[in-house]
Amino acid sequence: MLKRSALQYLRNWKDKQSRKPLVIRGARQVGKSYLVRIFAKDAGLDLIEINLELNDDFAGCFQTKDPHQIITLLELKLSRKITPGKSLLFLDEIQVAPQILASLRYFYELLPELHLITAGSLLEFILEEHTFSMPVGRIEYLHLGPMTFKEFLQGINKEQLREFIEQYQIQDGLPAVIHDELMKLFRIYCIVGGMPEAIQTYQSSNSMHEVDTIKHSILLTYRDDFSKYGKRVKHTRLQKVFQKLPLQVGQKLKYVNLDRDEKSVDLKATLHLLALAKVYTPIYHSGANGIPLRAESNEKMQKPLFLDVGLLATACGMSYIEIADVNKTTLVNSGPICEQFIGQHLLYAGQYYEEPELFYWCREKRQASSEVDYVQTCRSMIFPVEVKAGKTGTLKSLQVFVREKKVKLGVRFNADLPALQDAKFSLPGAAGTFKLLSLPLYMVEELQRVVEQTSF
Repeated sequence: MLKRSALQYLRNWKDKQSRKPLVIRGARQVGKSYLVRIFAKDAGLDLIEINLELNDDFAGCFQTKDPHQIITLLELKLSRKITPGKSLLFLDEIQVAPQILASLRYFYELLPELHLITAGSLLEFILEEHTFSMPVGRIEYLHLGPMTFKEFLQGINKEQLREFIEQYQIQDGLPAVIHDELMKLFRIYCIVGGMPEAIQTYQSSNSMHEVDTIKHSILLTYRDDFSKYGKRVKHTRLQKVFQKLPLQVGQKLKYVNLDRDEKSVDLKATLHLLALAKVYTPIYHSGANGIPLRAESNEKMQKPLFLDVGLLATACGMSYIEIADVNKTTLVNSGPICEQFIGQHLLYAGQYYEEPELFYWCREKRQASSEVDYVQTCRSMIFPVEVKAGKTGTLKSLQVFVREKKVKLGVRFNADLPALQDAKFSLPGAAGTFKLLSLPLYMVEELQRVVEQTSF
């Protein structure tokens, strides 16, 4: 299974005249190592892969600041030639020897013709705690998340449906039979999720039971990692918060809902570790009065987003039958599944070199509270995004946002056919209309394209 757009990013990186060493960041098992191997084959580069977790003695080769000497030492240990311009040196699990990151600057300055990529699990811990001088401006990052719905379609040989989504125009009609097929596949994705191994297992076996086995294994792998955090936080606290987090998706996070017996400062530290491991992402409130949204973010107000919708479903004990057997007006038993699906796609919708971030908006007033699931920008325009599990649902909070922020557009993701319409305000004392763009959930990756192609 492969992230097609990430592969294209690597192709562009390969052809840069001023190419920097690349550091791939992402949660465990999102496909970092596999992506590099496929890229090397695709680009015709001789892959020199060194797993530092299995071969930690290679770290001694990087004690010098001379990249030419480093290459000579590696060649002697490997008994293999490393040719700049023709070889790809891949240092995997680099968190085992984080001091190597400091030496990357010398490769950029003195040996830029060598293709050099590093990756590692829990790399965020090193980047936060490093005591060495990081090569700022001399390395490039690639942030990798779970596979998207369109990549899932490609992975299960539904390439024509993927192309249909990419070519759809809002003014076009969408046949109900195609919509129903895509909604069926959307439900499957919500259970399978975007982890490459889970998708590969579904594609080869068509067995939800085998997929569930894989996802349980991935979740256990994350739990096994907790032992590596032992010096920073209690293992039992990590276990408990990790188990409770999936149940908090879609709602404002309150520490008491994670563990009422723990101090908030301790729970905050635990959440920070899980965020560093990319197990979850905090979605902070933004005042959303201007761009960038982070300028008005409030870290005291957050909603948690889990790593992947398939892992979320497994962690919550939800099966495919519970999604597939619901009636046509209610997509799933719980809206958080849809909010997670939309959220993880919006989180990684930016450029691969950009730090993933996502915001929501809320107004907390007695008897007049409002909350918009997500806030997005397109060029200089800000707009609210609401997620509905079925075909119906009120849009009170979206209307409040549109009116208060004086924006032109509101976006709704639901289970219905796409539409762009002039919607009337239904709020007390509000008059007039606003543009409401409704998109089926499976079209989340086309949001920016559709908004850009629509005049407001």
